[in-house]
Amino acid sequence: MKNVHNFSAGPAALPRQALEKAQSSLLNYEESQVSIMEMSHRSKTYENVHFQAISRLKSLMKLDEDTHILFFQGGANLQFSMVPMNFLNNQSSYVLTGVWSEKAANEAKRFGTIDVQTHAKENGYSTIPSPDNLSYDDRNSYLHITSNNTIYGTQWKKFPYSKLPLVCDMSSDILSRDIDYNAFDLIYAGAQKNLGPAGVTIVAVKDSFLKNAHSDVAPMLSYQTFSKSQSMYNTPPVFSIYMLNLVLEWIESEGGVSSIEARNGKKASLLYDAIDRSEGFYRGHAEKEARSTMNVTFNLQHDDLEKLFLQEAEEAGLIGLPGHRLVGGIRASIYNAVPLESCEVLAAFMDSFKRKHT
Repeated sequence: MKNVHNFSAGPAALPRQALEKAQSSLLNYEESQVSIMEMSHRSKTYENVHFQAISRLKSLMKLDEDTHILFFQGGANLQFSMVPMNFLNNQSSYVLTGVWSEKAANEAKRFGTIDVQTHAKENGYSTIPSPDNLSYDDRNSYLHITSNNTIYGTQWKKFPYSKLPLVCDMSSDILSRDIDYNAFDLIYAGAQKNLGPAGVTIVAVKDSFLKNAHSDVAPMLSYQTFSKSQSMYNTPPVFSIYMLNLVLEWIESEGGVSSIEARNGKKASLLYDAIDRSEGFYRGHAEKEARSTMNVTFNLQHDDLEKLFLQEAEEAGLIGLPGHRLVGGIRASIYNAVPLESCEVLAAFMDSFKRKHT
């Protein structure tokens, strides 16, 4: 099999250790003679996986005891609707820093008035606002942010702090850095970037916030339903949760989130250094103080050169590098499971391509 370096934005690279473990037990999980995908989600065997994944998440995120871990399907897109459906009372605040926060705000408008903050779109979403420059209106039910912006390559470095409940879409940087996850009242994250394959979405919600959820929400769209049923109100996405548990096990084996964060910093530095020393050959999209450690986005001098870059990169085994269809350019998504070696190879390729085409 050809060795490739996978920079896909999601579904993204998974740890080889987790994939190999899944492969070895795919047909016969723990001597049960069946696959994890074939057994009842009510069986003791699957329940062990389910609750082990919850326990690992709480441990790695260092969550307080009063925080619930819930598993949903539907990706972050469903959460865009579920959050306001469950918690919005007349008005709420959304900080726009990219396409996904725009989508979240647009869905929330179906359920009430939205206090939209920041004009970052005017600058091509290249910056992140200072928390000090945000307004914190007590009439708002919550403040919603998106911690990392995959399309534009920006990331919050310092989070807002206020008396308002803080809701965060962490789909693309959850467990990539050692932050205070207890500072948030609700976190949601699609798994397919840092936590596992597509198919499961993780929610961490404080009990104090959950108690304020509306009671007239349809059961399948209610956080309270999933909390009371321990995310087994209906059949959960068993294979995705199984893979999530293996990825969490891998993070533990790597030394935990702080070790992952240190390696992610090295990976990002390799690529940003290649951009900065290129003398304008590569032009990073994000302002330096807002640069993401998950998605490195940049452009070349013209479209034809970008197409050539992508062509030669793929020939060199560097895949998943085209920028998002809305903005084009180049995007290297360097989530947790992307090895340091892959970033070293990409940085060397960038240097070589510049020398060849200057």
